[in-house]
Formats: sequence, structure tokens, C-alpha cells
Amino acid sequence: MIRFKLGEMIEKKQFLDGRRVTISEIATTTGLNRMTLSKILNQRGYGTGTETIDKLCQYFECTVSDLMEFVSDVPPTPDSEKSET
Repeated sequence: MIRFKLGEMIEKKQFLDGRRVTISEIATTTGLNRMTLSKILNQRGYGTGTETIDKLCQYFECTVSDLMEFVSDVPPTPDSEKSET
């Protein structure tokens, strides 16, 4: 599953800018729908298009890997746990 790190990116921008950053501000600046941003922030496993990812990377001045990561949603099997040790 792809996990967005939008919350972390907002917190980082707030810290660096020394001010509050809202979803509405991000929506206005990027042209993205506020509801889309809310779903990315709150809905586990939400999928979105590359245009949205591109706009968020431009807004936060970050790379795709800063904005999202792959998290396995398949529990490890006992055999795979043994091979890792």
C-alpha cells in the first residue's frame, strides 16, 4: 500500500515557515480540490493521480519519496521472519 506523508510534510513546512499551514491554503496555492487533500490526509490507502502528486511536490519543494512511501499491508509469513534473522 502507498502511504502519503502529507501530514508530516505540512508539519515540516509549518516548522520551517514558522506559521500555520492549512489544507485550504494548499488547495488555493496548488489548484487542488480541498476534498482531495483531505482524503489524502485522512483516508488510508487513498489513490490519486500523478498530477496531484506533482503539484504537491512543487508546493512542498520535495521529491516523491518525501511525500509518499510503500508500506506492505501483507503480514509476514513465519518462513520470511526466519530468513530475516
